[in-house]
Amino acid sequence: MILQSKTVKLRLVNESDASFILSLRLNENYNKFLSSVNNDIEKQKVWIRNYKQKENNNEEFYFIIETLDGIPCGTVRIYDIHNNSFSWGSWILNESKTRTAAIESALLVYIFGFDIKGYSRCHFEVMKGNEKVISFHEKFNAKRTHEDDIHYFYEVFPSDILDIKNKFQNFIK
Repeated sequence: MILQSKTVKLRLVNESDASFILSLRLNENYNKFLSSVNNDIEKQKVWIRNYKQKENNNEEFYFIIETLDGIPCGTVRIYDIHNNSFSWGSWILNESKTRTAAIESALLVYIFGFDIKGYSRCHFEVMKGNEKVISFHEKFNAKRTHEDDIHYFYEVFPSDILDIKNKFQNFIK
């Protein structure tokens, strides 16, 4: 499965992506607000193999974000699917990203979740202090529902992103 927009595409992760994923997860420029991982390529491959079972069961989807010419520039994951709602995270974009990769990849996540899979709601959390991501999601009409000591929690419904999809319709093919 490949989802494509104007300058990026999302394709499902495979085991050969382990070193790229690990390079992102271990990079201090990108991992401040992510759960930590061990620098172990074999453990990453095992994790991907286990994830692929979840993908086969429609329980989770992990994408590599690539430029249209096939250069990997990030990851994004859809998970915690329950009650017709999905969460997304593990969203990392590196220096190879296009100028509009963040907007495009977020739009593709919502298109996948709402339009392709038919979920009626999206829920996710963002760590407090991650101001760029908080601002981005709130500009995408995410509504903060509550918080705890570490996270802000958000929800998005398909109607919440209609204006965003219309505003950036030239980014979506």
